[in-house]
Amino acid sequence: MARITASVYTSHVPAIGAALDLKKDHEPYWQPLFKGYEYSKQWLKENKPDVIFLVYNDHATAFSLEMIPTFATGTAAEFQPADEGWGPRPVPKVTGHPELASHIAQSVIQQDFDLTIVNKMDVDHGLTVPLSLMCGQPEAWPCPVIPFAVNVVQYPVPSGQRCFNLGKAIRKAVESYDQDLKVQIWGTGGMSHQLQGPRAGLINRAFDNDFLDKLISNPQAAADIPHIDYVREAGSEGIELVMWLIARGAMADVAGGAAPKLAHRFYHVPASNTAVGHAILENSN
Repeated sequence: MARITASVYTSHVPAIGAALDLKKDHEPYWQPLFKGYEYSKQWLKENKPDVIFLVYNDHATAFSLEMIPTFATGTAAEFQPADEGWGPRPVPKVTGHPELASHIAQSVIQQDFDLTIVNKMDVDHGLTVPLSLMCGQPEAWPCPVIPFAVNVVQYPVPSGQRCFNLGKAIRKAVESYDQDLKVQIWGTGGMSHQLQGPRAGLINRAFDNDFLDKLISNPQAAADIPHIDYVREAGSEGIELVMWLIARGAMADVAGGAAPKLAHRFYHVPASNTAVGHAILENSN
């Protein structure tokens, strides 16, 4: 059967992609951030998955305010980098895995989660920046990627508990697939940041690191955080952290297995006007 071998958590700040694309990653401002991902790039080479299930949010490129799915699964064979107003990022196209994506959709819907099936969409920085951070700038991404878009832009948005429970359903779906595949699940977005209003530029180191502590050691406590706490403590865009709970809910310990191994943890302020968080958890064999 297929199995989830690890989960990866990372911010997806658009300025990080711009710094890479414009060859600014070795400048003094950016170098400390990218140094925090050097271990991660080597780790991914040594722990290459067959498929990455990547949870992210679209930033009004594939979906406009005319149509906003809460959860959307990309089932296409490939996905092009989106033009977000200044041309597509110069990164490889994303090769999908239609068979596994369709299987997960079937299984998760039968577990009473309503998904939108997307057979054609472009993918923006929410998906490509995490790939760049973990893979560098290759000619092709190292494996197929299943994009899984979550609405955290327009309220109402899903709760942390709903996302955590969805992760449990995704784990069951993956494990019921009849091919021997190593799957990683990535949760992206966050950490604390606010892009508008009187609190624009808000960064809350204490909340961010407490969230990382909970995510690693007590994920149910992280799932219990209410929306209003994200807004108060982490800013209006801090709600993106609920997407990390989808990845965490898919780990084996949540279903009674062994606790995961923390392979890497990193936190950096600032990247643009955002706090950057990152962690890698490995399932026990």
